Amino acid sequence: MDFAIPADLQAYLDELDAFIEAEIKPLENQDDNIRFFDHRREHSRTDWDNGGLPREEWEELLKEATSRADAAGYWRFSAPKKYGGQDGENLWMALIREHLARKGLGLHNDLQNEHSIVGNFPFVAMFDQWGTEAQKEEFILGGFEGRRRVAFGLTEPDHGSDATHMETTAVRETRDGVEGWLINGEKMWITGMHVATHCAMFARTSGEAGASSGITCFLVPNPSPGLEIEEWMWTFNMPTDHPRLSVKDVWVPDSAILGVEGRGLALAQSFVHQNRIRQAASSCGAALFCIDESVKYARQRKPFGEALSKNQAIQFPLVELATQAEMLRLLIFKTAWEMDNMPHEEIERSISDKVSMCNYWANRLCCEAADRAMQVHGGIGYSRHTPFEHIYRHHRRYRITEGSEEIQMRKVAAYLFGYLGPKKGMYD
Repeated sequence: MDFAIPADLQAYLDELDAFIEAEIKPLENQDDNIRFFDHRREHSRTDWDNGGLPREEWEELLKEATSRADAAGYWRFSAPKKYGGQDGENLWMALIREHLARKGLGLHNDLQNEHSIVGNFPFVAMFDQWGTEAQKEEFILGGFEGRRRVAFGLTEPDHGSDATHMETTAVRETRDGVEGWLINGEKMWITGMHVATHCAMFARTSGEAGASSGITCFLVPNPSPGLEIEEWMWTFNMPTDHPRLSVKDVWVPDSAILGVEGRGLALAQSFVHQNRIRQAASSCGAALFCIDESVKYARQRKPFGEALSKNQAIQFPLVELATQAEMLRLLIFKTAWEMDNMPHEEIERSISDKVSMCNYWANRLCCEAADRAMQVHGGIGYSRHTPFEHIYRHHRRYRITEGSEEIQMRKVAAYLFGYLGPKKGMYD
C-alpha cells in the first residue's frame, strides 16, 4: 500500500498554486475586489434591495476568474476530454478540492456558490449519461460556453429529503399537434434560478406516492409561462439564490424529457456519490485551514506573558480536531480511490455507506473546527475580520443540503445492519 501523493498530482497542485499567484490573487486585489473577501464580504456580495440576490459585480468577478481558469486549462479538469476536460478522477478531485479549501477564503475557491478554478460539474455527468445527442450539444457544450445554465428542481416545500412523495405532477397534453406534458406543483430551494436558462424539473408522471419509479425529469426553459419565483429565501449565509417556485400549467414538449420517462429519481441520484466525496474533501480542507490558523495564532498570542499555545485548554481541543481530520482525509482519499476503481453502478452497491460517512462527518467537523477557531482567536475570531464565521455559516448548510446528516446516517446504518449493501440478508 502506498499512501504518498502521486508525483504528477503534486506537480499539478504546484501548478495550480502558481496560477493562483500569477492570475487569481492579482484579480482578487484589483479595484477593491478584496471587499468580497474581507470583513465587508457579506454586504459587498448581497443586493439587499433586490431580494437578497448576489450583486452583479460579484458574479461578474466570479465569471472572470472562471474564464481565466478555463483559458489556462484548469476549470474543466473533471469533465470528459471530449468536452475539453481532462477526465479528472475522484481521487485527484478530492485532493485538489481539499488543497484549495485549505488555502482559505479567496477567489480561487469560494464554496458559498460552488465557485472554484477547478470546477465540479454534476450536470455534465448527468447529461453525458442520460441526455440525447442534441441535449449534450446544447447543455454540456452550451454550459461551458455560458449559453446554458441548468438549475436542479427536485426539492419541494413539503417534501425535503423525501422526493418519493413528490406532489409536483405532469400529465400528457398535446398542443398544436405536438406531444407534451402539463406540469403543476411547487418547488423549493432551487438554487441559481436568477441566472438559469432552464430548470431540470422533477415531476411525478405515474405511480403512487412513495414509489421511487414514476418520476420524470423535464428541462423547463426559464422563463416559461406559469413558472413563477414566489420569493427568495434568505438564509444564514447571504446572498441567497434559493427561491420558492410555483409551477402552474407549465407546458413542455416530449423533447424536454431528460433520460427515461419515469426514471428521473434514479437520474437525480446517479451521480450523488461524486458530488458528496468532492464536497467532503472541501469541508475537510476548510476544517484543516481553521486548525492551521488556530495553531498559528495560539503560538503568536501571548496573554499574561506566555504563548497561548502552552495551555492545555487550547491544545487538547485542537488535538482532537487534528486527529479527526487526519483520519477523515485518509477515509476520503481511500473512498475516492475505490470509486475510481469500480464501475459507477457498483458504487451504490458496495461503498455508498463510505461516501456518506465521509460527507456527513466532514461537514460536521468543519463546523466544529470553525467554532473552535473562533474560540481560540477570541474577540477577533468572532468578528468578520477573520474568515471563521463565514466558513461556519456556509458549511453549516452542507449538514442539511448535501443529503442531511440523518439521511446519510440512515444509509450507513442500512449497510451496517444488512438492509442494504454487501451485508444484505446476512442477518436474516
